[in-house]
Amino acid sequence: MVRHLFTPEQANRTLPLVKRIVGDILEKGRDLRALARRPNDAVSVERAPLLEREVRDLLAELERIGCSYKDWGFEHGLVDFPGEIDGERVLLCWRSDEAEVSWYHLADTGFAGRVPIPERLLPPRVR
Repeated sequence: MVRHLFTPEQANRTLPLVKRIVGDILEKGRDLRALARRPNDAVSVERAPLLEREVRDLLAELERIGCSYKDWGFEHGLVDFPGEIDGERVLLCWRSDEAEVSWYHLADTGFAGRVPIPERLLPPRVR
């Protein structure tokens, strides 16, 4: 159940915090992938559960903000913010290599269906 629908401006205001959290998720997720390639290594066995817990905690932090992490390959830092555009429920979409939230997609189209947020809905600094 969606608790809050973000406007593009609201989603962009969360980005300083979201960027920090996503950066940590990417770092820890990549470390987890590296450990998974050495499943019998003593360091991997000891460190993996700690990293998994840290990633879960970071994901929960994003959920408390109201957005969701979507990049389980830990490559792009993809985050969706529930929103509404022209009366239709959408997901405002941001990748960690983007300066602002300026794309959206329908829930059933995913990242491949991203389209630009209409300029009239973007804060002036994003246009």
